[in-house]
Amino acid sequence: QVQLVESGGGLVQPGGSLRLSCAASGFTFSIYAMSWYRQAPGKERELVASITNTGANTNYADSVKGRFTISRDNAKNAVYLQMNTLKPEDTAVYYCNVKIRGRVYWGQGTQVTVSS
Repeated sequence: QVQLVESGGGLVQPGGSLRLSCAASGFTFSIYAMSWYRQAPGKERELVASITNTGANTNYADSVKGRFTISRDNAKNAVYLQMNTLKPEDTAVYYCNVKIRGRVYWGQGTQVTVSS
């Protein structure tokens, strides 16, 4: 079965950094694009970043462009989200995502809280 497990979240001060990890299993990781989404309290889940199967191309939400970097290591079946210059508006549960044959799969999420 498809499994996505996020880790690396926590409490950080504005301007700080965090690196999220997503460990994937149950599918051929290297042939699928991967994405990070986030959901803040009371808001809809939004796409943060995505990366193609080889890592050759990436895409970012305007709100995180220049601050966040998505990457992947196909040898480790892992995708990462390096988050720098964090803002309180980045506070959310962050989810790893993959779409396989039209079906969307999610991890359990990891909480990121940016606060003084």
